[in-house]
Amino acid sequence: MERAEDAGVYRLNEGMAIIQTVDFFTPIVDDPFVFGQIATVNALSDVYAMGGRPLTAMNIVCFPVKSLEISVLRDILQGGLDKMREAGVVLIGGHSIEDPELKYGLSVTGLIHPEKVVHNHGARPGDRLILTKPLGTGIISTALKRKVAPPDTVAAATRSMTTLNRSASEVMQEVGVNACTDITGFGLLGHASAMVEDTGVGLVIQAKAVPVFPGTEGLAEAGLAPGGLQRNRDFRQGMVDIDPGVPAWLSDVLYDPQTSGGLFMAVPAPKASLLLRRLREEGIDADDIGEVVAEPKGRITVS
Repeated sequence: MERAEDAGVYRLNEGMAIIQTVDFFTPIVDDPFVFGQIATVNALSDVYAMGGRPLTAMNIVCFPVKSLEISVLRDILQGGLDKMREAGVVLIGGHSIEDPELKYGLSVTGLIHPEKVVHNHGARPGDRLILTKPLGTGIISTALKRKVAPPDTVAAATRSMTTLNRSASEVMQEVGVNACTDITGFGLLGHASAMVEDTGVGLVIQAKAVPVFPGTEGLAEAGLAPGGLQRNRDFRQGMVDIDPGVPAWLSDVLYDPQTSGGLFMAVPAPKASLLLRRLREEGIDADDIGEVVAEPKGRITVS
């Protein structure tokens, strides 16, 4: 059965497969250099989520040449190149068009052994659920656009969004997990739903264990929600049961569309402590936020 995975995988031979993905979007921060960094980290994450190693990339640029200085584009591309170099990725080309709305991202190709591909399904009852980055970037970006985001909150989210998921992916392959996805535009509950849809398992997520960027609660309570949040809720709420005791603001955060979010892994319970220890040794403040259950199948319970 074909499934919606984080990226496409094509087997070249018994020992090698390529991973291909593409991602680009409009700016979510004011600094062009930082925007380039974030867009690049975000695009590379699909390869990391499958346990692969990104090798090459091509720039995708939509730029309003009549309304923005070319220096803005130069800074965006430099930010992207900065993160590609950090990731050991070679920029081999790209394509640009004139567009009234600025957009930037990458087409990425990576490598992996065919038997080591980590899918977004395959979680088993008893697995622990590990998340490697806090949530709230969509809400924070909305607040930033309205010029009401606290500087410390923006700084924390920016640090996270510009941090590669490379180390988390390498630790994941080292320890071994049953499933993984990266948390991006569909939000935690959207991507978690894809993990259990049409499978024989469900998830229980402990709301209070989910890491959230400082300051996000106040912004969410103020109604600073991106349009994608409600679309995510409308799309997936039929698969989700949220306990009435979960605060409304936190429910919003769980549906909040993320940019350059963390990896969300289902790891066998006996390996969970090792995975968390190794992630934290790599400077990744990962959290155990729940478990995989046998019933109810294909559903998510937030308690």
